[in-house]
Amino acid sequence: MEPGEKHSQQIRQVLLFFVFLGGSLVCSEPWRYSVAEELEIGSFIANVVKDSGLSVEDLVARGVRVIFDDYKPYLQLDQQSGNLLLNEQLDREALCHLTEPCILHFQVLLENPLQFFRAELWVKDINDHIPTFLDKHILLKISESTAPGTSFQMDSAQDLDVGKNGVQNYTLSPNPYFRLKVQDSDDGRKYPELLLDQSLDREKEPELKLKLTALDGGSPPRSGTTLVHILVLDINDNAPEFERPVYEVQVPENSPVDSLVVRVSATDLDAGIYGEVSYSFSHVSTDIRKTFEIHPISGEIHLKALLDFELIQSYTINIQATDGGSLSGKSAILVQVVDVNDNPPEILMTSLTSPIPENSSPEMVVAVFSLRDQDAGNNGRMVCSIQDDLPFLLRPTFKNFYTLVTNGALDRESQAEYNITITVSDLGTPRLKTQHNITVTVSDVNDNAPAFSQTTYTLRVRENNSPALHIGTVSATDRDAGANAQVTYSLLRPRDPHLPLASLVSINADNGQLFALRSLDYEALQAFEVRVGAADRGSPALSSQALVRVLVLDDNDNAPFVLYPLQNGSAPCTELVPRAAEAGYLVTKVVAVDGDSGQNAWLSFQLLKATEPGLFGVWAHNGEVRTARLLSERDAVRHRLLVLVKDNGEPPLSASVTLHVLLVDGFSQPYLPLPDVAAAEARADPLTVYLVIALASVSSLFLCSALAFVAVRLCRRSGAASGGGCAVPEGHFPGHLVDVSGAGTLSQSYQYEVCLTGGSGTSEFKFLKPAFPNLPPQ
Repeated sequence: MEPGEKHSQQIRQVLLFFVFLGGSLVCSEPWRYSVAEELEIGSFIANVVKDSGLSVEDLVARGVRVIFDDYKPYLQLDQQSGNLLLNEQLDREALCHLTEPCILHFQVLLENPLQFFRAELWVKDINDHIPTFLDKHILLKISESTAPGTSFQMDSAQDLDVGKNGVQNYTLSPNPYFRLKVQDSDDGRKYPELLLDQSLDREKEPELKLKLTALDGGSPPRSGTTLVHILVLDINDNAPEFERPVYEVQVPENSPVDSLVVRVSATDLDAGIYGEVSYSFSHVSTDIRKTFEIHPISGEIHLKALLDFELIQSYTINIQATDGGSLSGKSAILVQVVDVNDNPPEILMTSLTSPIPENSSPEMVVAVFSLRDQDAGNNGRMVCSIQDDLPFLLRPTFKNFYTLVTNGALDRESQAEYNITITVSDLGTPRLKTQHNITVTVSDVNDNAPAFSQTTYTLRVRENNSPALHIGTVSATDRDAGANAQVTYSLLRPRDPHLPLASLVSINADNGQLFALRSLDYEALQAFEVRVGAADRGSPALSSQALVRVLVLDDNDNAPFVLYPLQNGSAPCTELVPRAAEAGYLVTKVVAVDGDSGQNAWLSFQLLKATEPGLFGVWAHNGEVRTARLLSERDAVRHRLLVLVKDNGEPPLSASVTLHVLLVDGFSQPYLPLPDVAAAEARADPLTVYLVIALASVSSLFLCSALAFVAVRLCRRSGAASGGGCAVPEGHFPGHLVDVSGAGTLSQSYQYEVCLTGGSGTSEFKFLKPAFPNLPPQ
């Protein structure tokens, strides 16, 4: 068969007609088996093991199947022995009608690897039908003038058996006038003719009754009979003649019942009753009588039943025209049944493999199926296709079998299931099509590493946390399935092996939750990083990693610490204030620091108690102590002030400092202007300006406090170098002494070196330069 043309659309189509495949896929010569009809179910036919050369185990392992062309299970294969057994009683007449030989074609299919063996089952006829005449009585009208040697054609007997079991001979009861001659028809059947041996004499014998017997060739033969009634008529010397010796007509198979097939016509030159012509069938089969009828007067032939091209493609109808004198003329009608596209294609799935792994090799066989269309010509030619957007191809294999194979690699994570529609369309008009849907699932292989939702995580928790506190969660997903998608988390070894990260955090291997192993101290460690790995449970396992930054948030766990004035000396410093000082005179400045950060280190100052309320005031934002009004002679000489330093944490922490002030007469010293006058000068470094001016303007009693401060600084340095200690309060006391906000709070960003300048009679301090120490975290 020739392959058909492809459609212009981009559809993968495969024609039913393909080149016969040789080699190891298809056995070149078919196996032939025979069986008598009506044999009992389960009868042994043949052994596939013997014919295929394979063992029973090979047949079972390779998925052996027996498939007939009409999909009916006439035979069954015994998996234990390889025997082909009869699966149903066969009726040759029902299967093949009069066709001889009666052959049922089938294939023995091995699925893995794919291989076909062609086979034929020849159904042998047995003599299970008797010859039968369609008419139990045959009437012949024969003129007495009929010359000896004239033959009279008789209808043949019908026998559903074929070959020698069909009608082989006829016999006629003994009589003086007629003998029997057996003729062969064009279709191979035998029919009887009566030969007149001597002239008839109506006056002597007006009618004859003869017995006609049909015999088949069976052993013993079977027979059927009919009665031939002969009426002797007067002379009729002209027989009817048809206008054509053969009528050829084409009738579509979908013609309705009672449709006109053809009109035949014959004429007789005789007059009267001898010229009157009647039409009838002549020795026709049962199928013709069931399908067609002829009108005896008009000669019109109509359909009595529907035609079916798939069963019978043509009919030869013998007709005769008989006049009133029983003379007849013969003709034939050749009816060609025209096929119409009335049978949609059929799809039979033989095997389907699902699921298939996503890493399967290209052209892996997914399904095996076969096609059939019972129509003819273009009506029976088929094209087969699937959707364009699928990673699968259709390939013709043997005869009408196809395989569905993979076309390239599959990716379960992109698509885990494919709904494939196999569409088969014939080339008839109109086209008929059949669709069959199959579902192919893709099984997973471990080809995707876990992926974190973020490449970097930033986690925040407050210091002084409780151990085993949940500080955050990392999350990774794996696009695979099953164990290939089960993720396990772990902490990876730090790049710096000296970092004690293992003592800081731990991770839950199942859900990625991170926990602090101990209490964290912001003042000792503000931030740290860990790398977290995520691995799946595939084989081999795949993994990925993410960076986790942990920022320790400050808690208000450090109270303010007062740097000036010092409170632990045995002789506290006294601030000298002239009685001539005006309101706003800077008495001193309270300097404090806080080991915390942010708002926890924002300090405010408040005057809690004073010897004389209303005389002095403390600026809340910078700790400056100033006179609130003009001094007078009535004011007491000595004053004691209690100042509270409080941070802005929650809850707030505080410290207090006691100031001693002595009012003196005749002490002349300029006082500082109010902050709004000096604001422009203090923008760049207000604390430095305030400290310099304040330290320069206080009395000599301030000097002892400043010297004590310097002594503490020097003591801390010398103590750090020599291993000794200083008598300073315990707690957080950083060596960073600069107030960048003007609020009396020293930050931890700079360090100023302080020294005493001038001669021995002066009391001035000078801030030499800022230093940037590289101090370790405290």
